[in-house]
Amino acid sequence: MTTALPPRAGRHCHNALNPVHSTLYFSPDLDREFTALGFTDRSAMRLAARSAALGAVGAGTVAATFYNYNHEFLARHLPAVWETASPAEVLDARLRTVDATLRRLLGEDAVASPEMAEAAELALRATEACTRHARPLYSAHADLPVPEQPHLAYWFAATLLREHRGDGHLSALLAAGLDPVEALASHTATGKGMAPRWVLGTRGWRREDWEAARERLRERGLIDAEGELTESGTALRAELEEHTDRLDSAPYEHLGAAGVERLTELARGFLVTAAGAGAFPADLIGKG
Repeated sequence: MTTALPPRAGRHCHNALNPVHSTLYFSPDLDREFTALGFTDRSAMRLAARSAALGAVGAGTVAATFYNYNHEFLARHLPAVWETASPAEVLDARLRTVDATLRRLLGEDAVASPEMAEAAELALRATEACTRHARPLYSAHADLPVPEQPHLAYWFAATLLREHRGDGHLSALLAAGLDPVEALASHTATGKGMAPRWVLGTRGWRREDWEAARERLRERGLIDAEGELTESGTALRAELEEHTDRLDSAPYEHLGAAGVERLTELARGFLVTAAGAGAFPADLIGKG
């Protein structure tokens, strides 16, 4: 008999798993591996790393699937990045980066531990219930082979679950009528999103784009004059997450309450260790 999941259990599990994927983008190992391929621009490296599963795509495809990036910014790098290295070469370099990064952040004992193997097995089991339709980034990654080593399999499963939830979240953003910059600005206003300087530096938007989006949010009554979420704004962000939870429930229901609880416990342990080892910039999250 399957035990019903506690409220938001899948979201809590995602929040513990998702950062292990994101360590890639802040890792000095990525710069080393991608410089060896011939890359010289850090934005190009990171765009290539996340989009390579889609093939040698251009700016239009990435703008659609990433949602909150400036198309003009993307067009400065795509499809030109594939002249530096093929998607297959990028994917290989990405996995080498993950290997080096997790060994450095977690330590060799954790990488080789029974807990890592258990986490990989649980996360991969959850992915068995992911669906492909209307989920381009997830579906592209699902076509890739599962790495054999447990720590790489764990990262790969976390990536599948991240992109599965992310693809669903885009549907929620569309339904809420939030454009790319409005989505970013309203998330930052929750205090849980990236700080504005990180948004502007990585997504290719200008300060005037940010301020114009904030003004549109004010006109809708979603943020106040100080940029804080109003009651309506808080309700909208909560509904966005609930909508995303509903679209992303299948993997966690498939894993079951006990499996989700155990995977969340293991993932949080790895996350605390990685964060303590400096996996993320100290000023990454915040409103200022």
